[in-house]
Amino acid sequence: MNKNLKGTGVAIVTPFDKKGNVDTKGLTNVVKHLHDGKVDYIVVLGTTGESVTLNKNEKQLVIDTVVKANGNKLPLVLGIGGNNTHEVVNTIKHTDLKNFEAVLSVAPYYNKPNQEGYYQHYKAVSQATKKDIILYNVPGRTGSNVTWETQIRIAKDFKNIVATKEASGNMEQIMKVIKNKPKDFMVISGDDNLTLPIIAAGGVGVISVVANAFPKDFSEMVRLSLKHKFTEAQKLHYKLVDITDQLFADGNPGGIKYALSLLKKCEPYVRLPLCEPNVKVKEALQKLVKNYK
Repeated sequence: MNKNLKGTGVAIVTPFDKKGNVDTKGLTNVVKHLHDGKVDYIVVLGTTGESVTLNKNEKQLVIDTVVKANGNKLPLVLGIGGNNTHEVVNTIKHTDLKNFEAVLSVAPYYNKPNQEGYYQHYKAVSQATKKDIILYNVPGRTGSNVTWETQIRIAKDFKNIVATKEASGNMEQIMKVIKNKPKDFMVISGDDNLTLPIIAAGGVGVISVVANAFPKDFSEMVRLSLKHKFTEAQKLHYKLVDITDQLFADGNPGGIKYALSLLKKCEPYVRLPLCEPNVKVKEALQKLVKNYK
């Protein structure tokens, strides 16, 4: 089991300036904020990092900025995924992964492969690197689900696929993965508000969005949950639950970037086709962040 992937991972945002350029100062601020909040690791260039709208040079700028700001303080995970298996494999092979603990690779989207397609895709990804890999199942974005049976098959057959980030929202499916997985294979929550129940069921942590803004309380909630101190963890869970709802009410990462702007960590700008949250969501977040203690 890769213990560096337990606890609170944060899918870090990619801040932009008003002109739409990568804001390295803002990104550095967020990394330092995560350090201060005592999170366990940082995931770079995930969905929340708007990786699909960054070009190759911008991705490298994000990587370089995070690596420098991190200063080897926390393990780093790099997002490399897509719906073109050949391109994903080629990218993994030609990316310098020396600063990264693992690769987070989202299940292919849009194509809607069958379960054998998912299996063969992850076989190819597994063979492309000796680095640990986290499978990422997020049907709400990809349009189809990697079933628990397929996740178990992948976990058993490819030893460097060490975890799944499960964002299906289907607790029955998640529990079946936990029940049937190999001993050292890890189940990581992909939903902030389901993190506590997933850990209670046997998960090892989360890759979080809300922890960009509130790393201290969220990571403490995860630590308490992992110690089975659920009464104490519940207090922090419910302290954050309304904010988390609003962060996703009109699209991610628009919500979390707006919250970070209220906290003076970075600007709220996102890239098209994404837009900032609507006025109603902004007003709700303003109130929630202002009253957060």
